[in-house]
Amino acid sequence: MDIQEIYRIYRSHPVVTTDSRDCPQGSIFIALKGASFDGNRFAEAALQKGCSYAVVDEKEYAKADDGRYILVDDALVTYKELAREHRRQFPIPVIGITGTNGKTTSKELISAVLSEKFNVHHTEANYNNDVGVPRTLLGIRPEHEIAVIEMGASHPGDIEKLVKYVEPTCGLITNVGRAHLQGFGSFEGVKRTKGELYDFLKAHDGLLFLNESNVDLMEMAAQREFSRIITYGQDETADVQGNVVSCAPFLKFIWQALSHQPSSGTCEVQTHLIGSYNLDNMLAAIAIGLHFGVTPQQVCHALENYIPHNNRSQLTETAHNRLIVDAYNANPSSMAAAIENFRLMQVKDKMAILGDMRELGTASGEEHQKVIDLLKNTGIDNVWLVGEEFGKTRTSFRKFHDVEEVKAEIARCRPENHYILIKGSNGIKLFELPALL
Repeated sequence: MDIQEIYRIYRSHPVVTTDSRDCPQGSIFIALKGASFDGNRFAEAALQKGCSYAVVDEKEYAKADDGRYILVDDALVTYKELAREHRRQFPIPVIGITGTNGKTTSKELISAVLSEKFNVHHTEANYNNDVGVPRTLLGIRPEHEIAVIEMGASHPGDIEKLVKYVEPTCGLITNVGRAHLQGFGSFEGVKRTKGELYDFLKAHDGLLFLNESNVDLMEMAAQREFSRIITYGQDETADVQGNVVSCAPFLKFIWQALSHQPSSGTCEVQTHLIGSYNLDNMLAAIAIGLHFGVTPQQVCHALENYIPHNNRSQLTETAHNRLIVDAYNANPSSMAAAIENFRLMQVKDKMAILGDMRELGTASGEEHQKVIDLLKNTGIDNVWLVGEEFGKTRTSFRKFHDVEEVKAEIARCRPENHYILIKGSNGIKLFELPALL
């Protein structure tokens, strides 16, 4: 059965599930495989629970006399091709986003700005991989006027695969940094993979939104000789430019768009986001919003009213402390940015609880030691380090094997009246600490 025929079935049954525990009546079950599961084994159960069809890729699970089974070569590829076929039914702008840091925050800010004028469909949470992206694309509906799709990568070629299904009409790379080095092999591998979004946009005459203040991104764009670019950044030559006013502790910044007519003049925005590093994310949202006709007043309204969640750049005030929670993920560039921003924050009694940065491969020891060296020049003397990699570093800062040891110490002697930065890879589970602090 070819993908057009499968899509015709989908048009009559427009709900797809990949979880046999969640089988809405009349839906289509797609039997995906993982490291520890095989969805083919649950196809029959999915049909019994209410699915009208089951897409499987192992013949033994497709009953020959039952037309509800759809046998394909690869269920995941079929899932993505089905999503692409659906995406092609909607001639709307599709904004593709990737990058090392800031993808999800940028996606949310861009969506918030565009929502001032449009009915926007965007990636939920951080569903930005092989399974999450098709799920997002299949969520596009006739009422949607624009889509914002986040794409993640941890291995060479990941973005090239995803853009073939997303088919973005415009896009941006937030930044490139030293993350997932175990998968990419090197920083150059990171740039090549993220640059696959640029390759697609160049080949299809797409519009590039480019951070002019980022040397790596400027170099990557210049290599491809784009003809359609809108720039943003802290440089005076950028189409949309901005500068930090303060971080006390929330980011306040000013911006202007000299190329925008009529001129917006200089606008000041007081945000609910922690971190001067979020300025670039804000400016990207402004540049995209203005391009699509959102007014400067609407842009400012959206940014001032955006409230972060999911442990990203949040300030949480408890009965005992104020917490800067950025515990969803960590890599060398995001860790350095968080520490530098914390250093610049105009607050007293600072403390940092930092967890290991995962998936750095052979560079892990060097990168964790760099964090220690950076901390020495910040004036942040009260630092707790959590995890085996930080445990190997040369430092006098306190070390904890895991988050359970930190919990025990908090129970024994909880810090009081501090601003506490909490930052680490999700696997270190520092997100369990705010409730205790």
